[in-house]
Amino acid sequence: MGELELALARTRAHPPEPVVLGRKIHGVVSWNMNDTCNYRCSYCTQRFLPDRSGHLTATEVDAHVAAFRTLPGSWEIKLSGGEPFQQPGLVDIVTALVEAGHILSVQTNFSASERRLTSFLEATRGHLHVFAASLHLEYATAADFIAKYSIVRPFVEAHGVSFCVTSVATPARLSQLRDEIAPAFAAAGVRFKVQPEKVHGAMRAYSAEERVTLLALGGHNGLGTLAPNFQGRLCWAGSRYLVVKSSGRAYRCYPAARIGGRHADHGAIATGFSLADGPRACPYTHCHCTVPIERGMIQGVSAIDPERASPFAHLEET
Repeated sequence: MGELELALARTRAHPPEPVVLGRKIHGVVSWNMNDTCNYRCSYCTQRFLPDRSGHLTATEVDAHVAAFRTLPGSWEIKLSGGEPFQQPGLVDIVTALVEAGHILSVQTNFSASERRLTSFLEATRGHLHVFAASLHLEYATAADFIAKYSIVRPFVEAHGVSFCVTSVATPARLSQLRDEIAPAFAAAGVRFKVQPEKVHGAMRAYSAEERVTLLALGGHNGLGTLAPNFQGRLCWAGSRYLVVKSSGRAYRCYPAARIGGRHADHGAIATGFSLADGPRACPYTHCHCTVPIERGMIQGVSAIDPERASPFAHLEET
C-alpha cells in the first residue's frame, strides 16, 4: 500500500466533525439557490448568464430541501446565489432547513429591506452561523453597510452570528479599499475581507504593486494568500463539502463545477447526492473554496477556527 493509500485509510477513520454553534456538523453545502440578482456589477462572474431574473419555483425549492434532509447528520447550508434575498419564500425555506436539523449561513449583497432582513434573522435565530455581506461599490458604500449592521448586531451579540463584509478587489478600487473602506470597517469593529477579481475562473493578472496591496488587505478572503493551489493534497470536498448549483447538480467544489473532471460530479436533486467515503486528492491548480480551507478539510492546511480541528492533524504535512 502506497503513501497516499495509507493516508486515505488512516484519515477515513478520523472524519472531521467541527463544532458550530455548539453542535457537531457533519459537513457544509454551498447552495447557489438562484441566479437572480438585483445588481448588475461590471465584474460579476455571472454577468453573461442569459437570464438573471429567474428563481427556483416552489416545487424546485421543495425538492432541494427534501434532498438536504437526506444528508447524514447536521450540515451547514450556506445560502448564496445570485442573491438569496431575491428568492421568494426565503423565510419558509430556512425554517424548513432548521427543522431538518441543519444550521444556516448566508452570502448577500445586503440590499434587502430591514423588514426582510429581520424576518430572516428571526427565522434563523440560534441557527445562523455566518452572515457575509458583499459590498459592491458600484451600488453601496461602507457607510451604508455600517449603518445597516445595526440590524444584525443584536444577533451577533446574543446568538454568536459571525458577521463579515467582503468586497471584490478590482484594480480600479484597490486604493479605495486600502485607504478608505478597510479603515472604516476596522473603526466600526466589523471584519472586512477582499476577494481577488476572477476572470474565466482564475485570478486576474494583477501587477506586482497591486499584489502587494492585496496581500496587505489580507489576500483572498483574509487567508494571507492570493490564489491558493492545493493540487495533489487530500481534501474532504465531495465527502464533507458540496457545491449545489441552482440547476440542482452537486459538485465537490467550485473548481469542479466549472472545470469538471474525475470525481467532480456528485449527482443531482432528481437522482440524489452521492458522497465520497473519504478525502480525495485535489486535481485543481486554483482553489477558491474558502470553506474547505477555513475548516481544515485540506491536508497540511490548519483550520482557521480552533473549534474546527483538522482531520489531517495526525498526518505529517507533505
